[in-house]
Amino acid sequence: MTSPYYLKGSPLNVRLNSVIGWLARHGLSIAGSAEMSVRGRKSGRMQRIPVNPHRYEGAQYLVSARGHSQWVRNMRAAGAGELRVGRKVREFAAVELPDQEKLPILRTYLEKWGWEVNQYFQGVTAKSSDEEIIAAAPDHPVFRITVGK
Repeated sequence: MTSPYYLKGSPLNVRLNSVIGWLARHGLSIAGSAEMSVRGRKSGRMQRIPVNPHRYEGAQYLVSARGHSQWVRNMRAAGAGELRVGRKVREFAAVELPDQEKLPILRTYLEKWGWEVNQYFQGVTAKSSDEEIIAAAPDHPVFRITVGK
């Protein structure tokens, strides 16, 4: 049995993520980015990471471009989190999508965010065939999020 796909960020990626998270925390969203907080499944402390919330057909999603990361594992355990841009904090509930529902979300996510995330999709892009995107789906968890009022 192989481990689930996860591509660890390079030191430069980690530094850029911390800058993007800091900017979102202080009110500056880069192309729609936000800082997500999710409760750690082991520590119980809120863990923060910059994310690219993605809208498709009126619903909002979080896609893990790097695969089965720590935030994904924490989200599976917590089922909820917060999105922050500056002082605006929105709590949300999250439900993970089964692989067979991911195709349109992954394609439109890659259309919007491919410039930033294509490197994590192992050659799959927005222009890839349905079959190629479906084959990549198990490596990229997707959560539908419902923001509280």
